[in-house]
Amino acid sequence: MSQFVTTLFDDRKNPSKVTVGFVMAMNAAKKGHQTTVILMLDAVRLGVPDGVDGIDVGLPFKPVRELLEALLAAGGKIVACASCLEHAKLTRAQLDPRFGVVSAPEVIDLLMGAQGTFQVG
Repeated sequence: MSQFVTTLFDDRKNPSKVTVGFVMAMNAAKKGHQTTVILMLDAVRLGVPDGVDGIDVGLPFKPVRELLEALLAAGGKIVACASCLEHAKLTRAQLDPRFGVVSAPEVIDLLMGAQGTFQVG
């Protein structure tokens, strides 16, 4: 069970929200918290291998690709909503292989079990 969960709802059309979501998740993971980012709705498009490439709102923030890699290096996890993938006409096979897929009941369990959450939407 994650201690800190960030839920993202937007894709590259809203780079500020994507950036801030990954900043908070990455910092939680670097502080040693078990951290999960849940990609919901449009955010599942960020889960394809090049989905975050080019998202960069500028200083003082790092590009999202760097934030994502730092999150994973610190032990964080990224998962996509199964129903949202289907709605976006994406499959699990199209996701970055480092990411997981979760059902609605699993999303509820992650959120209810977390000691802290950050919802960006």
